[in-house]
Parts: sequence; structure tokens; C-alpha cells
Amino acid sequence: MLEMDGSGAVTLAAVNLWDFDQFVGGVPHEMFAELRRHPPFWQDEVGGPGFWNFTRYDDVVVVNKDNQTFSSARGTALINEMPPDQIEQQRLMMLNMDPPMHTRYRLLVNKGFTPRMVGQLEESIRDRTRSIIASARERGQFDFVSDVAAELPLQVIADLMGVPQEDRHKVFDWSNRMIGSEDPEYQSAPEEAQLASMELFSYCHALTEQKKADPHEDLMSVLTRVELDGERLTELEIDLFFMLLAVAGNETTRNLIAHGMLALLEHPDAHRDLLADRSLLPGAVEEMLRFGTPVMHFRRTATRDTDVNGFPVREGDKLVIWYISANRDEAVFAEPSRFDVRRNPNPHVAFGGGGPHFCLGANLARLEIRVMFEEVLSLLPDLEQAGPAARLRSNFINGIKHLPVRVGSVAS
Repeated sequence: MLEMDGSGAVTLAAVNLWDFDQFVGGVPHEMFAELRRHPPFWQDEVGGPGFWNFTRYDDVVVVNKDNQTFSSARGTALINEMPPDQIEQQRLMMLNMDPPMHTRYRLLVNKGFTPRMVGQLEESIRDRTRSIIASARERGQFDFVSDVAAELPLQVIADLMGVPQEDRHKVFDWSNRMIGSEDPEYQSAPEEAQLASMELFSYCHALTEQKKADPHEDLMSVLTRVELDGERLTELEIDLFFMLLAVAGNETTRNLIAHGMLALLEHPDAHRDLLADRSLLPGAVEEMLRFGTPVMHFRRTATRDTDVNGFPVREGDKLVIWYISANRDEAVFAEPSRFDVRRNPNPHVAFGGGGPHFCLGANLARLEIRVMFEEVLSLLPDLEQAGPAARLRSNFINGIKHLPVRVGSVAS
């Protein structure tokens, strides 16, 4: 629990951004609001050097855009410290690259995520969404996360990557065990996350061999044929592509859809506004992204002595940029704690806030979220919450594991 002073304000002495339990009951927005009122905060960590936390919107954007000064490759984009050999392996994943290597790798998969290519998927995404919702509605009471929010991105990413639909729940399980490495629901032993990644890699090997023998137009088939600087991708490079796309392609969108639904359930006025006026939905999608930011932070490493908006950092310093805090910054967003489907402008940083690491799947995610809520509003206008939402124990992914709901009386 956060400590309070006599007036009820959060005290900095209580802040521990390494404490996953502080995130189980909900994102500690009051804590971040207090941090935004102070210079960047130094956090000690077990097994690491400690890190600066940048929580203000302007600071997060500066660090996120300047990849030459704030590197994703030098210490990876992940907060955990790793041994040198593991860092070298992680640098084969786009998430942990800097340009120009990042630029070359990104070009390999960009064609599958252009607005035109994504737009061609809308009909199939809508058909899948209607089928998912119809199946859930028949049961009357269900878990919105596992039965609805998780299903659409799983089915879509399986199609894009050429994973048979009957195998999509394997991806769901591996993703949960890797991302939920600090959550007791998904981890029966400390080595579960590593075991899940090994199982995923083994599956990828088999799938890659299948695609080499019988290629199609899916991304995995493309990756087995593509050349980078005149050379084919290695097995490890393909494995890491598969991991990034499989996990990022379903985990983030799943959690955003779950947060969007929870926001509508907890803000019935907003729900009624959308039921009455569907033209508000594109703006509502952006507000869901701001309000339920699925990736809470990424890490960067300073490549030289510099400053962030006047705050000095030294070469080698570890910096953590908190998107979840930037998206509630009072200096940028009026009444940031209010879920406002009419918010405009809404310059949220849920997709990274610009720079070379702007989310590759942003167009696809927006399409999936919009179509999902178009169909939820039409087919489930009467949805009611049937129990508390269960949150993921993580300071990285803003996850909702379960959201029990039931079909109730039609909303007025």
C-alpha cells in the first residue's frame, strides 16, 4: 500500500515501481500523479543498477523519439537486467534494435501492416468478431477477456502469421506464461516463462519447415524467403520475429479491448452516448487507448551525457519511460482521470509517441478495436459486469486476466 501524509497525499518514500503488488489492485495513478510533480525519480532495484523514471508526457516523448541518444539496443527495451549473451540474443528482436538495423528489419514486415493491407482485413475481422460475440452471448454469462477480448486478436494474428486456427490457444498459453511471469495464476514455477518461450520456439521451428515446403502469403512464409543484406534470416531471427508478433500481436490488443469494455461498464453515460451516436466511436477508441494504455513502460539506455528537458543524465544511465503516466499528464490532458469519448485532441502515447519504435501494428489494433466495439454495441448493448475484474500482477503490461459479464436487460 502507498503511504500517505497527514493530508492524505502520497509520499515519495513509499514509491517502489519495482513492486508488482502495487499494480494488482489497479494502476497506481495517484502515485504517478505525485511523481509528475517532482523531477525524475531514481528507483533502486534488486540485481540491477537502478533507473531513472520519466513520468511526464514531454519527457517521455523526448526520450522515445531520440533513439541515437536513448538506445533500445544497448541494454534492451526491457526493464530487467540480462547477462551479456542474453542481451546479444535479444538484439536480434526489433524491439531491442536501434536504426539502421531496426529500420532494415522493420521493412521486412511493414508491407503486411500498411493501412491498405490492414483495410483489406476488415471484412474477415468483422465476420470473426460477430461469430465470437454470438458464441459468448449464447452462454448468457461469460468471461469477456478469454471468450471475447482474447479471441479476436488471436484469430487475426494466426491468419496473418499462417498459424492454423486450431493452434491459436497454444499461442495464448505461451503468451500468458511469458508476460505473466510474475503472476501466480500463470506461473507454477520460476522457470515457467523460459519453458514457454522454448515451447514457442519449438513450435516455430516446425512451422517454419512447413512454410519452406509449402509457402503461402502469410508473414511466416515471407520470412522464410526474404533476404536481408543478401542473406536469409537465421532460425533464431525467425524465432524472435515469431515471438514478437505472436505476443505483441495478441497481448496488447486483448488487454486494450478488455480495458475498453471495463471503461464502458464503469462509465454508463459514455456507454449510452456510444449507443446513441456511433460516430463517436473512433474518438472513443483513442480514449480507450489513452485510458487503458496496455504497455506501461519501456526502458532506454543513455548513449552519452545529456539532459531530458533540462534534467541531466549520464552515459550508461538506465531510463524507464512510463507511457501509462504520460497518458494521464494534467499538463496535456484536461481532467485526465475522466473517461471522455469526446476528448479532442487526444495525443496519447499508447503506441509509443512517435520515433522509430512507433507500434508496427497500430493500424491493425485500431481496426480490431473499432470493429469489436461496433459489434459489441450492436450485439451486446445490455452487457453487465458480473464480478470484479482480475488484474495481471505486472508493472509492465496493464493486463486484465478476467472480466466476468452477463447479458442483462437492454440498456436505455
